[in-house]
Amino acid sequence: MRISRKLVGVGVLALMTGCSTISSLNPFASKAKGNQPAPLVELKGSMAVRTAWKLEVGKAQAYQFTPALAGNTVVAAGHDGAIVRVDAATGKQLWRVKAGMDLTAGVGTDGETIAVGGTKGTLLAFDMDGKPLWKAQLSSEILSAPAVGQGVVVARSVDNRIVGFDARTGQKKWTVQRTSPPLSLRLAPGMVVHDKDVLIALPGGRMLSLILATGAPRWEVEVGVARGATELERVTDIGGVPVIFEGDVCAVAYQGRVGCFDLATGSPRWARDLSSEAGVAVDQRFIFAPDDKGALLAYNRDGGTNAWKNDKLSYRRLSTPVSYGRAVAVGDYQGYVHFLSREDGAFLARVATDGSAISSTPLVAGSNLIFQTQNGTVTAIAVE
Repeated sequence: MRISRKLVGVGVLALMTGCSTISSLNPFASKAKGNQPAPLVELKGSMAVRTAWKLEVGKAQAYQFTPALAGNTVVAAGHDGAIVRVDAATGKQLWRVKAGMDLTAGVGTDGETIAVGGTKGTLLAFDMDGKPLWKAQLSSEILSAPAVGQGVVVARSVDNRIVGFDARTGQKKWTVQRTSPPLSLRLAPGMVVHDKDVLIALPGGRMLSLILATGAPRWEVEVGVARGATELERVTDIGGVPVIFEGDVCAVAYQGRVGCFDLATGSPRWARDLSSEAGVAVDQRFIFAPDDKGALLAYNRDGGTNAWKNDKLSYRRLSTPVSYGRAVAVGDYQGYVHFLSREDGAFLARVATDGSAISSTPLVAGSNLIFQTQNGTVTAIAVE
């Protein structure tokens, strides 16, 4: 009954505010009462992994921060305004600056400009030495990391307004508005720049391709199809960042589907029913995605047939996975990083970080995998 009252309260708030979100403490699925996280069993590791370096950047608080790769360096940020750039191989700090305000989203970079979201919808841009370039005001809070490329910084606010800015001057170039659903999860649906386009995950389970220079739409598709009789049953939001691989773009939606689409036209290659609050990982052979019950699934990239499923991490609130070599790695709510065989899903190794949840999208930086926790620890795990 406590869960039911919580949901009714959220629904009323949505009606009052017009564009409300359901927090990551999501009573729909993995955190529902009675669903206990699976205990971890002792592993006899068959894969050599170690912590290469760690860096404290500041707690995420109620937000989600994902580090970004810029050449052979990593740029990371925390809620208290800290922005840090480090050597990706050694973790040596190159510089650390304060944004001058609390941050709510980041990091986006193309190796020339760094962009983060600040409080009350402020977008801030810095050069690669950490010096402020400009700031701009969006219409509402920024939860998604900005995307940067082709001289354009793209930011999305929670009212589903997407704005492109000149990366050098901060001048507004274009604005695109999409309708917000009555209810959505408090996720940070991601954006990714590819060539002259930006691919944008939207609340409501939709994915949008825009031309970077003008904001003109190239295509728009449904990843998650709303089903059910009530607004709560019809909530479907894309988790994580759409992943581009060769001629495909792949994504997954909560209470929706996982699938791949033609990068040029948006035409579906394949789609399978799946509910996930995290994103996908893609490699030459497989698509990897966790479901909202904590199982990790692998699909064949050519056709979408199921390759394997590991349900031994049930209700551990898995992060977006990452594929590297013979393994796929995924974080959980206690800050563990689990390494599974990409071929059959068998456990290979496990590494602890700082004990707090991993919800950001991991990076591949050379032979290191980079994870950022909610307590603000950026950890590089070396795969040997």
